Amino acid sequence: MQRERITLEPAFVLHHREYRDTSRILDVFSARHGRLTLFARGARGPKSKLASLLMPFRPLLVSWTGRGDAAQLTGAEGDGEPLSLPARQVLSAFYLNELIIHLTTRHDPQPQLFEDYGRTLRRLCVEAQPEPALRVFEKRLLESIGYGLELDVVPEASYQYRPSQGLSEVREDAPGAYAGRCLLALREESLDDVQTLDVARRVLRQALDHCLEGRELRTRTVARSMTRRGNAS
Repeated sequence: MQRERITLEPAFVLHHREYRDTSRILDVFSARHGRLTLFARGARGPKSKLASLLMPFRPLLVSWTGRGDAAQLTGAEGDGEPLSLPARQVLSAFYLNELIIHLTTRHDPQPQLFEDYGRTLRRLCVEAQPEPALRVFEKRLLESIGYGLELDVVPEASYQYRPSQGLSEVREDAPGAYAGRCLLALREESLDDVQTLDVARRVLRQALDHCLEGRELRTRTVARSMTRRGNAS
């Protein structure tokens, strides 16, 4: 089988871990090849030119050779200016990475999701509150993997959401009822008030938890721990 050679593919590192003495294994999200694993030989240590480059949230152009899960990184360079994430937004950015790692399939091209991911990171760099950007990304991620919410609702009505059935109209005072106007705002990605953001967070959480099938995200655990410490202080 001919070895595949890819040159200067737009990509982001989602996660990396040490491999042997001087190398790394990279989880990479690329524009035209989806999520894949790359072996980066010699990418660690003080003399490595790639050590500071192959980090999460840095727009990259990467090159590799090989197929499947044994591809070898052959080169990498920055793709424009590095993103400047404020410290308070770093956990939110790692949350995006976890969602992609857990909910996308390897080697499944997702060019629109790749674009949405980059746009969301840029929003996190400049917006004071991360929630609107995160909710829009969650919505678009669900759409990209085939679990998008059907949000054809009436603004005056109320709805419950069940992952296996979708939305069904209920009384306004029913447990877990969502206001139709807030669901429509989510459909239009216009999350401009506290109630709309709360509805978006809860209904998207239901849909994502269904897709995660009981898997816990580390970023959620860390966020809960930080909230408890903040409340205790």
